[in-house]
Amino acid sequence: MQSEWFECKVRYDKTLESGLIKKTTETYLVDALSFTEAEKRFIEEIEPFMSGEFIVTDIKRARITDLFDSEDLNDDHWFKARIAYITMDEKTAVEKRTVQTAIVQANDFHRALKRLDECMKGTLGEWVIVSITETPIIDVFKFKATTEEAQPKAKETNDKSKRKTK
Repeated sequence: MQSEWFECKVRYDKTLESGLIKKTTETYLVDALSFTEAEKRFIEEIEPFMSGEFIVTDIKRARITDLFDSEDLNDDHWFKARIAYITMDEKTAVEKRTVQTAIVQANDFHRALKRLDECMKGTLGEWVIVSITETPIIDVFKFKATTEEAQPKAKETNDKSKRKTK
């Protein structure tokens, strides 16, 4: 099943190093099936990190086809890459471009470009990078199946099937 991504924004009071309190809005990316699930999972993920009150101010569908995260702890930024896949229409011999969006984790623009190139190496067909821009995304919360969700539910027995027939 393909991931459905939602951009979620949270607003809270952040204590700065100087001791001042500043209202801050941060953006996160959440893997979920619906807006309701995205909000629920988002709150569950960020609640342990919030010391005071917070409010989810926005949730919107993010049209993302691929997410390339990194194991490197220095890669602490998220970049949006627009990639055009190039195909030829056999009937008209016209070049067609299909643009899709990927999110790449890296520490700077050059590393994002390099990581994107590495991740796209096995792709069949021609493609070109249309753009790469840094996003305000702080973190990405991928779907994690709990043991309850991972195990198939046992079928309930129907009372009628327990009756003996004469």
